[in-house]
Amino acid sequence: MIDNPLCPLCSHENTNHFHKDDFREYLTCSVCDLAFAHPDSWLSRDEEFKRYELHENNLEDPGYRNFLTKMCEPMLQRIQPKSKGLDFGSGPGPLLKLMFEEQGHEISIYDTFYAPDTSVFNTSYDFITTTEAAEHLHNPLEELDRLWTSLKAGGFLGIMTSLRMPPLNFTTWHYIKDETHVIFFSPKTMKWLADHWNAKLEIISDSVVIFEKHSYTRPSADSNPRLAGKTT
Repeated sequence: MIDNPLCPLCSHENTNHFHKDDFREYLTCSVCDLAFAHPDSWLSRDEEFKRYELHENNLEDPGYRNFLTKMCEPMLQRIQPKSKGLDFGSGPGPLLKLMFEEQGHEISIYDTFYAPDTSVFNTSYDFITTTEAAEHLHNPLEELDRLWTSLKAGGFLGIMTSLRMPPLNFTTWHYIKDETHVIFFSPKTMKWLADHWNAKLEIISDSVVIFEKHSYTRPSADSNPRLAGKTT
């Protein structure tokens, strides 16, 4: 086992062990505040898929529709009529796609298991949603940066995932009981992402955040050596 793995999000080496249960060990990053299960405990792709096949996401289930409303409603309040969107991590039952289409929007979907057509990333979108998918990502910055790159200037990225918010007791948190959940965001982590993208961040609730992409995105020092060591 790697004693102190790098942070899966920001790749920083300042990670610290802080909890262990019967199944996994957990660490936190001192830079972006991401919590994560030790990578040695992450399931294989085949094991993940078997877990997902046990999920019941019925398109006719009013409870499931109500659950997705937590993302749908705040996004509808921000986007223009007949917007073009992408739902990332749509799963086997893309109900959120239908909910936006009912309101006159055009939606594409992507899911690494159920809708793996990567050509959707060749298009730019007015808005992008990802509901209960971010916590599963093994390469979160790569995947989230891909979404951000696919977003038009002035567009919105909505992420729905349970946040580590006080007075949460992580040791008894139901969210860590799912072995397919490997990374756990806090409001501070979302702020780190907003700074990384030079984006406006709105924390809508304890499980929904929305980033707004400015018309101009400042290059980061990491991507432009000439900016290294400079501040604005």
